[in-house]
Amino acid sequence: MAERIVLVGAGQAAVACAARLRALSADSLITVIGSETHLPYQRPPLSKAFLAGELTIERLALRPQTWFADQRIELRTGETVTAIDRDQRLVRLAGGERLAYDRLVLATGSRARELPASLAISRGYTLRGIDDALRLRDELQEGRRVLVIGGGYVGLEFAASASKAGLKVTLVEAGPRILGRVAAPQTAEYLRVLHLSRGVEICEGVGIQSLSETVDGIQARLSDGQELCVDFVLAGIGALANDELAQACGLACDNGVLVDELCRSSDPAIYAVGDCATVVDAGGNRRRIESVHNAIEQGETAASAMLGLEPPAKKTPWFWSDQYECKLQIAGLNQGYDRIEVKPGNRPGAQSVWYYAGEQLLAVDAINDPVTYMKVRRDFDAQISAAQSV
Repeated sequence: MAERIVLVGAGQAAVACAARLRALSADSLITVIGSETHLPYQRPPLSKAFLAGELTIERLALRPQTWFADQRIELRTGETVTAIDRDQRLVRLAGGERLAYDRLVLATGSRARELPASLAISRGYTLRGIDDALRLRDELQEGRRVLVIGGGYVGLEFAASASKAGLKVTLVEAGPRILGRVAAPQTAEYLRVLHLSRGVEICEGVGIQSLSETVDGIQARLSDGQELCVDFVLAGIGALANDELAQACGLACDNGVLVDELCRSSDPAIYAVGDCATVVDAGGNRRRIESVHNAIEQGETAASAMLGLEPPAKKTPWFWSDQYECKLQIAGLNQGYDRIEVKPGNRPGAQSVWYYAGEQLLAVDAINDPVTYMKVRRDFDAQISAAQSV
């Protein structure tokens, strides 16, 4: 009898998992359940091309509607799973329906971290999904003023889009510098100078004391005593794993659903992939990565594991960020670096930042330097392939 596999969540990880399942098994009964009404879509362009109106909703779709039908994958959008019954192997939907599963995949993603309740305002936004981007796109009118809270990639990408649209942008970062948790000072400085050259005001080491709505707009008081009046606020202060369903049914969780390197949770019938999954490796190290590469790799790994097959070969983690004319491409993971080298590229304005732990190369940030980026990725992939073949 064919196994029924239910995937909760309809993002990049879920689609990658469903596609791999169908490629490996013609008989599995596959159902993908997503709470949004849209077809499964790409999220990275939301803060860039889609926000700027250069990309339509249709072009964001990961797969057309016909693909799901052709692959015999049941896609149920606009439906929310409210509970998991592990004993009966059922999921309950908001309307009361119950679906049985033999294997369950949690691909519930993550959500934007909200500002504290004391800073809540009617024109305060986050950017995580299509509907968020559509609301923000209506605010992008030339001459308006926006306060961006948070100097991570989402905040910087939104600041670039808003500046290009002719808005006056102030970006506030509570930490000592932008990109403090994810990039070397050299990469952060390159982007800081780029934003300043485009008229964005950047305040580092500065928090928000209060936000209040007045007849003139939103009054913001900063921790350094500065006061601003803006038209709206965008908070880009990180993301939280959507692991509430997993917690409620008793799965082991810690900043995401805890899984092994085959994406298996503490329940052998349940897997977790993508932004909602925290991998615990053989050495006990924990890692939750929010990226397209990780979502695809984990989705395909879980599919293989469910069918008792070898997982696909691992590839080098990769990331990217587009800001103005600048393309930042990242290969590898920079955690644990103790030394940085900056190397010039082959054209004006291009450079790369190399992260080392001792003599071991961990990662490279390639700024307008695609040749270096591709070479490093190939070299890393070759090393990974050699290690896997041992």
